[in-house]
Amino acid sequence: MSLNKNKISIYFSIIFFSWSFAQKSKIPTDSVTVKPLDEVVVTGQYNPTSIKKSVHNVIVINRTQIEQVAANNLADLLNFNLNLTIIPNAQTGRSTISFFGLDSQYFNILVDNIPMVSDNGLGNDIDLTQINLDDIERIEIVEGAMGVEFGANAVSGVINIITKKSIANTWNIRAYLQEETVSDEYALFDEGRHIQSLSVAHNINEKWMAKIGANRNDFAGFFNQRQGQDYYQNDGLRGYEWLPKQQLNTNALINYKGNNFRVLYKFEYFNEQINYYDAAVRANIDTQNQTSNPSATDRIFTTNRFVNNLNIDGNLNSGANYNVALSYQQQERDLNEFNYFILSKERSNETDETYQSSKVFFSKGTIDNLVKSDFYNFQLGYEARYIEGFDTQASGDLTQQDKTNKQTNSAIFGSSELNLSNAFSLRPGVRYEYNSLFKSKLMGSLSARYLMDHGFELRANVGTSYRTPNFEELYYYFVDSNHDVQGNENLNPENGFSAFVNLKKRSWFNELSLVNNLKLSYVDVSDRIDLAVVNTSPLRYQFINIDKFKLWSLSLENSLKLDKLSFNLGATFQGISRINSNEVNGTDDFLYNFQVNTSTSYFVEPWDTSFTLLLKYNGEQEQYLASGSDTDGNSTFSKATTDAYSWLDASIKKSFLDNKIKVTLGARNLLDVTNVNVNNAATGGTHSTNSNALLLGYGRSFYLKLLYNLNF
Repeated sequence: MSLNKNKISIYFSIIFFSWSFAQKSKIPTDSVTVKPLDEVVVTGQYNPTSIKKSVHNVIVINRTQIEQVAANNLADLLNFNLNLTIIPNAQTGRSTISFFGLDSQYFNILVDNIPMVSDNGLGNDIDLTQINLDDIERIEIVEGAMGVEFGANAVSGVINIITKKSIANTWNIRAYLQEETVSDEYALFDEGRHIQSLSVAHNINEKWMAKIGANRNDFAGFFNQRQGQDYYQNDGLRGYEWLPKQQLNTNALINYKGNNFRVLYKFEYFNEQINYYDAAVRANIDTQNQTSNPSATDRIFTTNRFVNNLNIDGNLNSGANYNVALSYQQQERDLNEFNYFILSKERSNETDETYQSSKVFFSKGTIDNLVKSDFYNFQLGYEARYIEGFDTQASGDLTQQDKTNKQTNSAIFGSSELNLSNAFSLRPGVRYEYNSLFKSKLMGSLSARYLMDHGFELRANVGTSYRTPNFEELYYYFVDSNHDVQGNENLNPENGFSAFVNLKKRSWFNELSLVNNLKLSYVDVSDRIDLAVVNTSPLRYQFINIDKFKLWSLSLENSLKLDKLSFNLGATFQGISRINSNEVNGTDDFLYNFQVNTSTSYFVEPWDTSFTLLLKYNGEQEQYLASGSDTDGNSTFSKATTDAYSWLDASIKKSFLDNKIKVTLGARNLLDVTNVNVNNAATGGTHSTNSNALLLGYGRSFYLKLLYNLNF
C-alpha cells in the first residue's frame, strides 16, 4: 500500500520526541515525588492487581472516560482505540469490531469474565450497540491470543466489561436524559436519538446490597435524503439510509458479602426493535375505480435477550482463593414481515418467525494460592459450555428450515507464576479443550514481565487460540439451476497464534507523569475458512479450510498527565497478508495501514468543568479482490483501496451542587464523515464487492446529557 511518507515521518517524530524526552527524566534514588497509584485490573490475573504488576499489558477505559464522551453503548466508546476499528452496518443496525485486522469472530467480549451471548454463539460476533454502559465501572482490553484463560475465539484478544458491584452510601439514585441530533436531523419524538435512564442502588446492611436499573434508547434513524415510512412514490427514496431502532435494557443485581466469601447474582433483560421500510413501492392501481393503494414489504426485527449470571468467590482457611461462575443466557431474533399499505396504514400477508436463536449454559471455576510461597503460585480451573441454537438466515435462502444444533465444550486449564525475583516473573499455561463438534484442542501460552530500573517495564506474551466455524460456514445451503453454494459440516477450527512484546517507560517530573509504551505485535491464523470453487463443471462453491492470515504491527502510545491536564498520542503501523492457497493468481503480499489517535482532557477546577477532545486518523486500507478471470479460467485479483478518514469528537462536562447534577454538551463526528470511497473495487467473483463506498457514519451530530446523582 502506498502511504504518505511525510505524514508518517511527522507523526513518528512527534511520538519519538516524547519517548526520548522521557528518557532524560531519570528518577533520583532519593526522590520524594509522589507517584500516582495504578488502576486495578482483573482480566487474566490470579487476583485483582495493579496494571504495573499485571503480567499482561492491559488497556483500561475507566468510568471517567466513559462519562466524558457521554457514551451510551460500546460502539460510542471504542472508535478511538488503536488497532481497533468499528464496523457499522446501517441496514442491519449492527456495529462490530475489527481487531488487529480480524473481525468480531476472533475475539471475546466478556462481562465480569463471563462471555456474552450473541445471535448465534457465545462471546464472539457481538453487536456493540446492544451493550449498555450505564452499569459499567471500567473496561479492560487485553491484546493477543488468550486461549489458555478464555478458550475458543480469543485469537486476537478479549474485551472484559467490569460492572459496578458496590456503592459508598446507603442509597444511590441516578437518572439522566440524553438528546442527540442525527446529522442535522432532530425532532422531539420523530428524529434524532433520545435516551432515558434510571437506576436505584441500596446498601441494605453491611452484607447485602441490591440494585435495579433501566435504560431506553430510541434511535429514530437517518434519512439522508430518503423520505421515511409514509412516502409512497416508487423512486427508491422511501425509508431510511440508517434504520431506526428502539432498545430497552433492564437489570437487577443482589450482592452478599460475608467474611470470607461473596455471592453476586445479576439478571438482565434486553429488547431491541429495528424497523425496515422497503424502498420498492407497488402502486396497486384500481383502474375501474381510478384509485391506487400503494404498498411495500416491510419488516420488523425484534431481539430479546435474557441473562442470569451467578458469581461466587472467596478464600479458604488455607489461604487459597476460589471463584465459580454460573450463567444461563438466551437470545432470540424474530422477524415480522408484512405488506404495508402506506396511505391506509393497514397490513396484510403478515408472517412471524424466529430465525436466530441461542441458548447457552456456561460455568467456570478457578482456584489459586494453594501454596504459601513468594516464589511460586499456580492456578487450576475448569470451564464448561453448552450451546443450542439455529440461524435460518445463515443456513441458506432455499431451505429456510430451523436447523437446531447443539455443541458442548469442556476444558481444564492451569498456569503457574514464577517470581524469579521482585522484578522478573514468568507465567506458563496450558489448556486442554474438548468440543463435541470438533477435534480436541491443546492450547498454550507463556508470559513474562520484567520491571527494570528507571521506570522501564518489559512484557512478552506468546499464546494460541482457535476459532470455531459459524452457522453460515457449517450449514449454508443455496442450490438451484444457477447456483450451488454450500456449507461444510466437516470444517476444522481455524488455528491462531500471537506474539506481543511491550516496552513501557514511566517517568515523573514533580507533578508531571509520562508513560511511553512501545508494542510489537504478530498474529498468525492458519486453516482460515473461505468460500472456494470445489468443482468447475458444474460450478460449485463450498466453505473449506484454505486461507492464511498474517499481521505484524508496531505501535507507540504516549500518555502525559500534569495536574488537571491529560494528553495522549499514539500511532500504529500495520502490515496484513491474506492468501487463499487455492487461487493460482493469489498473492501473499503484505498490505500496510497507518493509524494515529490523540486525546486531551483538561479540568478547570474553579468552574468544576472538564473539556475533552478525541481524534483518530485511519489511513488508506488496501485489499485484494477478485476482478475477473485469466485465459485458463482462474480468478485474477486487483487492489481495492478504502480512502483515509478521521473521526473527531469533543465535549464539555460541568458539575453543579457537589456533583449532584452533571451537564455534558458534546459533538460526535465533527469532520462530518458519512461515506468513504472504495476505489477500483472489483465487480465480479466470489470475493468481490459491488459497492464503491462504505457508509461509516451519519455525519456531524450534537448531544446534551443531563444527569442527576443523589447519594444519602
